[in-house]
Amino acid sequence: FGSSLHCAASAMAAVSLEELIEKDTESERHIPAAVFIERVEEFIGQRQATDVLTALQELYQKYQLMQASMGQQKGALLGKLPDIVSCLSIVNHQIRQRDSDAPDQDVRFQLADQVYAKAKVPPGNAVCLWLGANVMLEYTLDEAKALLEKNEKNANLSLASLEEDMAFLRDQITTTEVNIARVHNFNVRLRQQQRAQAGEAK
Repeated sequence: FGSSLHCAASAMAAVSLEELIEKDTESERHIPAAVFIERVEEFIGQRQATDVLTALQELYQKYQLMQASMGQQKGALLGKLPDIVSCLSIVNHQIRQRDSDAPDQDVRFQLADQVYAKAKVPPGNAVCLWLGANVMLEYTLDEAKALLEKNEKNANLSLASLEEDMAFLRDQITTTEVNIARVHNFNVRLRQQQRAQAGEAK
């Protein structure tokens, strides 16, 4: 993200990347923090306000792209978690059945869409798990439980970390939006003053 921003900013000689982001402030995912432009006139200096606006809009677009990507990652995690929890619940049930010497279970399993069959399943000590990419492996019930618990924990940790970074990113987007508005308003006032001065000169 930083390198792509640098390329965008360096193409505009009037405004450098270092002026738009904090040098030593970023999230764990290396999202750079946006600088709040407190003194707009001083920040712009002798440059064109439109050049500063262009650079800020480039930064804003980068933040938005990252926000969209992180939103997709969050959606994927939220989609996987229910499956993990459901599988873990089934494995725990199977373990209880195994340890209690329960009789055969009457189950229904899906053959195709809207097509199910009944079967009697004796208590066992193995289960097959889909790992993705058309890969299924057989595990003992205890191994499957450990794997699913680890996956659930990792998914929840990733989700929490992602939400923190998304909150940080929203702050940077808000800061950039405020900067764009302030620079735009300054540019409008500047043009009004220039037109007024031109009118007086006539």
